[in-house]
Amino acid sequence: MTNEKLNELLNPLVSDLGLEFVGIEFSPSRGSSLLRVYIDAPGRPVAIEDCERVSREISALMDVNDPIEGRYTLEVSSPGIDRPLFTLEHFVRFVGCTVKLNVALPVDGRHRFQGEVLSVEDDRIHLDQDGKEVVISHANVVKAKLIPDYEALGISAAPKKKADTGSRKRDPKHK
Repeated sequence: MTNEKLNELLNPLVSDLGLEFVGIEFSPSRGSSLLRVYIDAPGRPVAIEDCERVSREISALMDVNDPIEGRYTLEVSSPGIDRPLFTLEHFVRFVGCTVKLNVALPVDGRHRFQGEVLSVEDDRIHLDQDGKEVVISHANVVKAKLIPDYEALGISAAPKKKADTGSRKRDPKHK
């Protein structure tokens, strides 16, 4: 089943529970596939209880419809501060924010971009990449996520690791 069909199946269910359906990531695999469903709770943080409730409802719906062949693991998660962006509406919502995205077909010889979303027009995302405006078709986007502004969030970035000082020699006096 395609991601589009899974979105069509799951979006109404999550919305009926009073939550926002953000999107899915589906990673098929021989042994056990992974279906990750992102939800948000408008106006408040997503609670564990929200994820549990959505997981139960999706499990029941998937048992009835059986849209995925073979075994799979279901994960329900909040989008987090490095929120994935799936739809054009997500890009519109985060105009002015920094995003990281990968494209299927190269744009200006590149597959990876990181920069501020300047605007969204029709199905095209206008991105500031190193001071130059790049226009990317949404259909070409494989994966995209927000890059959090840790300073604005009042969170210090992870401490930088110290440079490796080389191998340590053992002192022969200490055995």
